[in-house]
Amino acid sequence: MSQLDRWVDNKMVQNLFIWFLLFLILLTTIQAENKALTSLFAIVLLAPAVYSNNLLILPFLRKKRGLFLVFFLANVLLFAVISVGIIRWIENQAFELSMYINFFGIMVLAMVFASAIKIARDSFARRQHEKEAELKLLKAQLNPHFLFNTLNNLYGLSVVKSDKLPNLMLKLSDLLRYSLYDTKETYVPLEKEIQYLENYMSLEKIRLEDTTAIELVKSGNFSSKQIAPMLLIVFVENAFKHLSTSEDLKGHVLVSIAEEGDELLFKCVNTFSNDGTIADDLKEGGSGIGLLNATKRLNLMYPEKYQLKTAIENNEYSITLNLVTNS
Repeated sequence: MSQLDRWVDNKMVQNLFIWFLLFLILLTTIQAENKALTSLFAIVLLAPAVYSNNLLILPFLRKKRGLFLVFFLANVLLFAVISVGIIRWIENQAFELSMYINFFGIMVLAMVFASAIKIARDSFARRQHEKEAELKLLKAQLNPHFLFNTLNNLYGLSVVKSDKLPNLMLKLSDLLRYSLYDTKETYVPLEKEIQYLENYMSLEKIRLEDTTAIELVKSGNFSSKQIAPMLLIVFVENAFKHLSTSEDLKGHVLVSIAEEGDELLFKCVNTFSNDGTIADDLKEGGSGIGLLNATKRLNLMYPEKYQLKTAIENNEYSITLNLVTNS
């Protein structure tokens, strides 16, 4: 987070900025000999009413609206009387109903304005917290999902005492290092995410080298790009999950990644069995928690910045993602 972001998110800075704007407005509208002093005095009188309303009374708005309205009007009435009394005492003026009515109106407008700002800010903060919580949950679901599939592969090779197992475990170690330590940030360098895909596909090559052609094609300059971690792996993992081979046709998984300006073009293609159940499952998007979570993360982190398409043709299932990445 940059220094500017910290200042923008600081509540004290936000409050001072709003009061400063109000001071400027009063400075240009108040008719008085000493406009600056009068404007400052008005803010000093308004501040206690505003903060007592925002901190003590506004929470009743969601629980008991009738009680909130009573407290709101009582608060305005109380501080309007106190403010007018202070003004009369300082300036030694006689009581004037018009002065009280004017100040009551100003107080109501100030309180409504302050309440609206408070409600909007709290709503925005709540949505941000919900978004962050959902993203953390989705990432927590993705990592065990991938680990579960990989451990199944390890188990299968251990049963047959395969010589491929040691190299497979080294690849798994690299993958886990990335998923545990490099994915804590909201965005990671795109190069690291692609390296992660390469390690994963190398791991699958060890397991499937005799039955499946596995290829990763990449083009472009990825050094300055960033992406949400563990995003692309979901689509590649899904390809291997539904991969199938036959005696007549050798299976294949093709992943292509290209960079064009600010856009990342990703495509993953895999062969699958001509089984009606699997085909229907893929068409309906019911291919597991991985794809569902990937779509949710795209909606949260790249709203209106991506296009995700799937297609089934000639025993091939393809996923195409066009994504505007972060630089």
